[in-house]
Amino acid sequence: MGLPLFPVTEDPGSNFLSLLAKSGAELPKFSSSDDLPHRHGTTVVSIKYDGGVIMAGDRRATAGHSIANRAVEKVYPADRHSAIAIAGSAALAMEMVALFQVQLEHYEKVEGVSISLEGKANQLSQMVRANMPLAMQSFIVLPLFCGYDLARGVGRIFDFDALGGRYEETDFACVGSGAVHAKATLKAGFRPSLSESTAIDLVVASLYDAADEDTATGGPDPLRGIYPIVAAVDVNGYRTISESDVVARFESVIADRQALREVKS
Repeated sequence: MGLPLFPVTEDPGSNFLSLLAKSGAELPKFSSSDDLPHRHGTTVVSIKYDGGVIMAGDRRATAGHSIANRAVEKVYPADRHSAIAIAGSAALAMEMVALFQVQLEHYEKVEGVSISLEGKANQLSQMVRANMPLAMQSFIVLPLFCGYDLARGVGRIFDFDALGGRYEETDFACVGSGAVHAKATLKAGFRPSLSESTAIDLVVASLYDAADEDTATGGPDPLRGIYPIVAAVDVNGYRTISESDVVARFESVIADRQALREVKS
């Protein structure tokens, strides 16, 4: 079976979602809220540092007042030089990530070059906008997107609203139910030209504080060996920070909090 052929005026070009539509394929749709797993993913954060961006997310998914899953992955590579993190309805968010990854790969194969970082953010914005009917039924997906802009030589962060609005953040961004608590920690600790190590420490501390205040955000779980995922994107591309490094940094945060309590008492 070969690739479908289109008249010049109807050729979808490098847009994978348009290709699906013109080929008669339909994306998975849910006829009612009863068809969806009632699982929601929560706090994800991103921060700039001198050389790139750090992205991190907790691992908990909730269903109402219960913990549905303790080890959900919420941080993914979008392509070689960008990352996406998810908050909101877990099933829809994971589907959106998979389609976004394929869209970026499809564009690169058709055009022979990678789409610009702003172009990637615009594509993701359209996907969020397409989810609006379900968002109106409370099944909201709010991704967080970051990457290293090869043209500008800097890391950049984008977040979105439920209608697909795209906003570039200057320093850091947080999305999810624990975002307000994580943002307070990032705001207090952010400085221009942070080192990568300091930026990782800051996002780890922000997730710890979010988990301490928000029941839907999962903190470090030494008993099960489950810790938030932390990734970096720089000129060399996307990479995941090792779990042993993340564990050590959480232990340092906990030690600092314990020392502070002792001083106060």
